[in-house]
Amino acid sequence: MIDQAQALRHLVHSKDLLSAKTTKVVTVTSGKGGVGKSNFSLNFGMALQNRGYSVLLFDADISFANIDVLMGTPAKYNLIHLLKGEKSIWEIIQIGPSGLQFIAGGSGFQDLVRLREQELEYFAEQIGKLHGHVDFILFDTGAGLSKETTKFITAAEETIVVTTPEPTSITDAYALIKMMHSMGHQVPFRLVVNRVADDREGAQTADNIRQVASKYIGIDIPVLGFIPDDVSVSKAVRRQTPLSVAFPNSEAMQGIDRIASRFLMEERSQAQKTTRGLSGFMQRMKKLWS
Repeated sequence: MIDQAQALRHLVHSKDLLSAKTTKVVTVTSGKGGVGKSNFSLNFGMALQNRGYSVLLFDADISFANIDVLMGTPAKYNLIHLLKGEKSIWEIIQIGPSGLQFIAGGSGFQDLVRLREQELEYFAEQIGKLHGHVDFILFDTGAGLSKETTKFITAAEETIVVTTPEPTSITDAYALIKMMHSMGHQVPFRLVVNRVADDREGAQTADNIRQVASKYIGIDIPVLGFIPDDVSVSKAVRRQTPLSVAFPNSEAMQGIDRIASRFLMEERSQAQKTTRGLSGFMQRMKKLWS
């Protein structure tokens, strides 16, 4: 059995073989907490991984970093070790179930917003090394529009907004999208509706947001799909095991699998379009933090 150290050595030494890859950066966010955003990020990442794509899940939730807890894989190192210069980017990457790579947030992002120019340059240089080593970097941001979340949404190539059919969740999801638009950020959003009773409820929820966004801010928001309300999700959380491992055939995981398939299908259909990639992401991040 390959241990974590061996897996990380393989990750570092395989860079020549993977140099042809273009790394796409996607943020996952929500208008309010408690909608299942982090659970979606984790299992969406694993669904992509199970389809043969390499994924790095970056826990960018300042207040409630919990990706390692959801996986039951305590992180030995996290972002704070990188920001202090104690560890390299390769050393803070942890290996979770099914070989999913992840970086734990810890309290690091609270320090990230106070970085001096030299420290930000080091952070950007280290993150930039990931280009070509994974197909996708998923940033699981905090809920709502904090200054930090705004920066990640703006810098990424697209943002997946997770909502539920609850009126407050719908209102907050639209408010987030409207606020980003009012700030002049042309962010490509896509919707995921979680905890739906059936596809009809999911479609109605998505249509409510799409129609209001189209009417009042003039943008179209594609829908990636719906995830059924499923007790298996809470069971997996209590087990500290990803849903895709604990209950791979559950209704909720089937919903996430369909979303992953649609996401990849749309990625392939846009393959001829220029991808801004990780280098573009870091350039935008540096401008936003300057």
